[in-house]
Amino acid sequence: MKIRNKAQTAAAGLAVLLALSACGGTANSSDSPDSSKTNNTTDISEGVQPDAKAVSLLPASYKDKGELTVAMDLHYPPTTFLAEDNSTAIGLNPDIARLVAKKLGLKLKFQDTKFDTIVPGLDGGRYDFTATTMSKTDERLKVLDMIDYFKAGNSVAVAAGNPMKLTNETLCGKNIAVTQGSTGQLKRLPALSEQTCTSKGQPAINAVTLPNVQEALTQLASKRIDGILYDTTSLAWAEKQQPKSFTILTPQINVGSSDLTAIGVKKGSALTPALQAAVQSVLNSPEYKKSLSTWGLDAGAITDAKLN
Repeated sequence: MKIRNKAQTAAAGLAVLLALSACGGTANSSDSPDSSKTNNTTDISEGVQPDAKAVSLLPASYKDKGELTVAMDLHYPPTTFLAEDNSTAIGLNPDIARLVAKKLGLKLKFQDTKFDTIVPGLDGGRYDFTATTMSKTDERLKVLDMIDYFKAGNSVAVAAGNPMKLTNETLCGKNIAVTQGSTGQLKRLPALSEQTCTSKGQPAINAVTLPNVQEALTQLASKRIDGILYDTTSLAWAEKQQPKSFTILTPQINVGSSDLTAIGVKKGSALTPALQAAVQSVLNSPEYKKSLSTWGLDAGAITDAKLN
C-alpha cells in the first residue's frame, strides 16, 4: 500500500484544479473550484447576431460549408477547459470562439488538440483557426496570421511561502519547469535567463521541460524543481481556489515575447479578413467584457483586433 505525503496530496489537489474535467474529474471537496464556474455551460453567444461586415468578407467555401473548426488544448482553466460534464468546452477561449462563429453566421466545431501540435495542424489545413491563449512569436508568424484578442503573460510559481526567497532576478542555476511547446519554453525562460543570468556571468536557468502543468505541480510540491513558469491567468485562478498552495512571484515575466495573445489562422488564408472583422466585432461587444468578468480576467481586455 502506498502512503501519500502532504506534498503529494497538495500537488494532486492542484492538478485537479488546473486540469479539472480535462481528465473527467468531478470535484466534491473543499479544495474544489467554484462550481458555478466549472459547471457554467451557458453559451455566451446565444442571441448574438451575425456581423454584416464580417459576413461580407467570408469566402464562399465557408458559407457553403456553414461551419468552422477551432483547435484548442482543453487543459488550461480558466481560459480553456471542460465543464464537469466532460463534454462542454468552457472558459474565455471557447467563449471567444463561439462569438466569432456567431459573428460570421457559422456553426462551430471544437477539436481538442495538444498545444504543440496546433500550429502544424493549422499550417496543414486540419483546422480553420485556434483561440488557445497563443502568444505571437517570429516563428509562429512565419506560418500563421495572428489576430490580437486578449492580454496575458507568464509568471513564476514557487513553493508556498517562498522559503528560498526567490525573485525573478535570482533564478540563475535553479530548476524551473516549463510546459512543452509553450512560449515559456521557447521564448520567455531563455530570454529571462539571458537577461538576468548568462549576460552577467551567472549560470543559466535550468529549464525542465514537462508535458503538462500537473506534472510540474507534482514536482514542485515534492521539491524536485524550484519553480514553474506558466500562464499567470491559470496560476492566479488555481491559487484563488486553493490558497497558500504555492506563491506567485511578481511582476509577470514578459521578456522574450509579447503579452498579447492572438487567434491563429494559416498564413495568407482567405479566411483571415473575415476573422479579423469578426474578432473586432467581438471586442466591441458587451459579451466580450461579460466573458472576461465571468472568468476573472477583466484586466486582459483590449480594444484593437490587430492583424499581425
